[in-house]
Amino acid sequence: MTLNPHLPLVYHPNYSFSFDPKHRFVMSKFAHLYQHVKQLGLVGDNLVQPLLGTPEALELVHCENYIHDLYHNQLDEKAMRRIGLPWSKELMARTFTAPQGTLQTARLALKHGMACHLAGGTHHAHTDFGSGYCMVNDLAFTTQTLIESGEVTNVLIFDLDVHQGDGTAAMLQHQPYAYTCSIHCEKNFPFRKSPSDLDIGLTNNMQDAEYLGIVDDTLQFLLKELNPDLVLYDAGVDVWQQDGLGKLDISWQGIEQRDHLVLKRCLEHNTPVATVIGGGYDRDHQRLAQRHGIVVEQAARF
Repeated sequence: MTLNPHLPLVYHPNYSFSFDPKHRFVMSKFAHLYQHVKQLGLVGDNLVQPLLGTPEALELVHCENYIHDLYHNQLDEKAMRRIGLPWSKELMARTFTAPQGTLQTARLALKHGMACHLAGGTHHAHTDFGSGYCMVNDLAFTTQTLIESGEVTNVLIFDLDVHQGDGTAAMLQHQPYAYTCSIHCEKNFPFRKSPSDLDIGLTNNMQDAEYLGIVDDTLQFLLKELNPDLVLYDAGVDVWQQDGLGKLDISWQGIEQRDHLVLKRCLEHNTPVATVIGGGYDRDHQRLAQRHGIVVEQAARF
């Protein structure tokens, strides 16, 4: 099967910067992912660079005080500990640019049917606090922006990160035109979950066949039931059996099948789909980039 080099890809060089290579969060993965898809021959005039983001834009969905204090390094120690990343100007630049990247990806998907963001999926960020390596919520921001502008009527957020999308669920609970679905490992972070419109908590060590059945049944049901204008697909690869924070037993091939299935179902339903990479943890940074590249490869096969 040949790969389509015209698949819209969204990436900004500020997504990766000099960062502690031993930190659990692999900041280099975005640059490695970009290099990986470039080596696959998928980068050309299809690459879109988002605008440098500003803190003000995120006040659409986040509390103004929180955004101000985050940007100016005025959050207290406890709030920063909850986020889990050391503050820096470079971190702020990427933090406020990435949501613009997800928004750009969604707009490209609406135009072309499919598009991939080489970042995004910061689903643990809440209205007034950050958590689990997430400072601002690109999924909530993109959804709210598109609904308010009238570019879409309704959005399905299909979150297959191994961790429940608590921030997205909480931030969009009063938005009737956004539907949040999270299929995650139940006995895993966050330990206090915010109810999504649909939560499916999986048992530890679940394997491919059962997992793929649940994903497929759920997505087919939601596409039929909701008929969304757009699917925002969080293709977290922390479901992998060797992921440092996963607790599921999904094979590499299982992730390939999952991503192929999700994209195929959206296309069959004529529903535009925008992908974000979500979580993935690995001491082997190159292998992690390849894992995050699975969704891009699968998208390029269509």
